Amino acid sequence: MSITENLQQITSSIPATITLVAVSKTKPVSDIQKAYNAGHRVFGENKVQEMEAKWKELPEDIQWHMIGHVQRNKVKYMAPFVSLIHSVDSPRLLKEINKQGKKNNRLIDCLLQLRIAEEDTKFGMTEAAITALLASEETKNFQHVNIKGLMGMATFTEDTSQLTREFQKLKSFYDSLKQTQQFSVLSMGMSGDYQLAIQNGSNMIRVGSAIFGERNY
Repeated sequence: MSITENLQQITSSIPATITLVAVSKTKPVSDIQKAYNAGHRVFGENKVQEMEAKWKELPEDIQWHMIGHVQRNKVKYMAPFVSLIHSVDSPRLLKEINKQGKKNNRLIDCLLQLRIAEEDTKFGMTEAAITALLASEETKNFQHVNIKGLMGMATFTEDTSQLTREFQKLKSFYDSLKQTQQFSVLSMGMSGDYQLAIQNGSNMIRVGSAIFGERNY
């Protein structure tokens, strides 16, 4: 199936309230252009400089989402244009995003990444660390970041009971924070598990291989 057909199949199978982030990492500009021509506007990358290069080549109305682990010294490259940073996993990173947002006179939307997977390779903060970050005076005084919700990456497994447990952990923490925060985004679910993530409360999914085919590394 083509990129256009894959996109149509996914968008027709999910509720209209779900934001589909087409994960275009490692994919050429021509593939993104095909998805764009099919009407899609939200794309996710996991390397800042690759995203910056694509941003310069592609139409201006694309919303670029950074979904990968971010090094603080790379924030300046995406601060002028990034639409949403999913993977804020430390207070120091949030502080740097605020600093670069100020330099670019922008309010940068962010998600805080909760570590839900049992794998050591996954990034993210603990619930206690996120709670402390949101409560800190420094965070409250940031003028150039807007924390819109949470993101989580589940364990890479076929075990749906484990995935469900991890998604439910994220959703329940999200619900508890929503009582005091203006949260609206819960980003969880990828190509292999997005249907399960939606059943467990996700409203933003990150889908790559199911749209573009297997990755080129």
